[in-house]
Amino acid sequence: MKRITLFALLLSCMAQLSFARDGYHIQIKFTDTQDTMLYLAHYYGKPLPTIYKADSAHISKNGTVTLDSKEPLVGGIYLILLSDKKTYFEFLLNNGDDMSISADASKLPDGLKFKGSTENENFQSYVTFLKGYGEEQEKLKKEYQNAKTPADTANVRKKGTEEAEKLTKYRKSYIASHPNTLLASIFSALDVPQVPEGKHYLEDGTLDSNFAYKYYKAHYWDGFNLQDDRLIHTPIFDGKLDEYMNKLVYPYPTDSVEKECDYLLHKTKGTKELFKYTLWWLTRNVENSKIMGMDEVFVYLVENYYMKGEATWLTNDELQKYIDRAMKIAPNVIGNVGPDVKLPSVITKKEESLMDVKAKYTLLIFWSPDCGHCIMEMPQIDSLYRASLKAKGVKIYSVATEGDEKKIKEFYDKHDLKDWIITWDPDHTSDYRSKYDVYSTPTIYLLDEKKIIRGKRLDHSNIGQVLEFVERKEKMSKKAK
Repeated sequence: MKRITLFALLLSCMAQLSFARDGYHIQIKFTDTQDTMLYLAHYYGKPLPTIYKADSAHISKNGTVTLDSKEPLVGGIYLILLSDKKTYFEFLLNNGDDMSISADASKLPDGLKFKGSTENENFQSYVTFLKGYGEEQEKLKKEYQNAKTPADTANVRKKGTEEAEKLTKYRKSYIASHPNTLLASIFSALDVPQVPEGKHYLEDGTLDSNFAYKYYKAHYWDGFNLQDDRLIHTPIFDGKLDEYMNKLVYPYPTDSVEKECDYLLHKTKGTKELFKYTLWWLTRNVENSKIMGMDEVFVYLVENYYMKGEATWLTNDELQKYIDRAMKIAPNVIGNVGPDVKLPSVITKKEESLMDVKAKYTLLIFWSPDCGHCIMEMPQIDSLYRASLKAKGVKIYSVATEGDEKKIKEFYDKHDLKDWIITWDPDHTSDYRSKYDVYSTPTIYLLDEKKIIRGKRLDHSNIGQVLEFVERKEKMSKKAK
């Protein structure tokens, strides 16, 4: 008898495994919506309005619709979006889910009922909790605006802290009672490091004034499971990356940013979507950064990830674009010796070599007399040069990228740029554009005595600051030696 029972149990388990499937099966019944299209969409790192279509179906005349797929699915927070592109509700979807939903479009997101998905029932309970939490926040906001005394303000803040603690307690309680679920992973990802109160000291006994920053940064990713691809289909990751890389990480290319990029890419290694998004986001972030020197990080990422076959999702043509861009930037990143430029002077007709300029610092300027921004920028740079840069040992080597000889000379004479070396390339034989990645004007570099690039993409407003930073760094280096 025991053998039969065990055999039956084994068959039952095998049957359950055989019915496990990829994809999803979702039946929806609307009480007030018929004969129109419906869309299944998902997030991809960013919050609304950035969503992506995953599936679509037609709601029948009796208000029913079925979404069905047998393709493997990366779970996450998905959305059912009606044809007006305004009415929607969120729900949790995992690979293999089979559920039914009843909804009243006019009451969304309220009134949803789920069958076959306990996790979505829990998610709806959380949505209801958040609604009440939001209403309480609005009340506290009005109380704060109407506060008349410091005591009133302190009381409102206390209530706010208590409400925030309720939210945190709700999430932590759920994580403890439903570990390894999608909702628990989302709650953990939303967790914010709580800095321990009180004074904190360094090893030598002095007060650690940076403790809060260091603790917050060190524990920033504690709750975010960087191996859970489902979190890419939530509106959380992009904001987390932005706060961490652009607000918590010091903007020093080699000493800080490159190391943090490696850290995040190592943590997401082995995932499909999180690694892909992280590499794309980090590359785009440094490529578009306004902070000087971030192009060095772009080159680093291309050389160490793209060129080593890590960006498997790119076509050969797409990959080559990254490589070509990095090859253009690589010769002129900060810290490298600037490539030589040899061009004839517009004034003397003699060939002038950038490397032959004898100066403590050289300001290398690519400009055009036909460029409106250049027409404004060049006189301001000359004023700065006369006021302070010349005394610091700076010389100016400029390259006119466009315009005929007459226009260039007229500009030279009009603004009395007698101390400048003004060159041009009338026969277009120089490759200065590729050497210095000149795709717009003005493009301005600062080189030191050895023609090592110390600053790039400068303008009159920050040349002095960069020069002071370079000099201060040199003094500190000499002092350390």
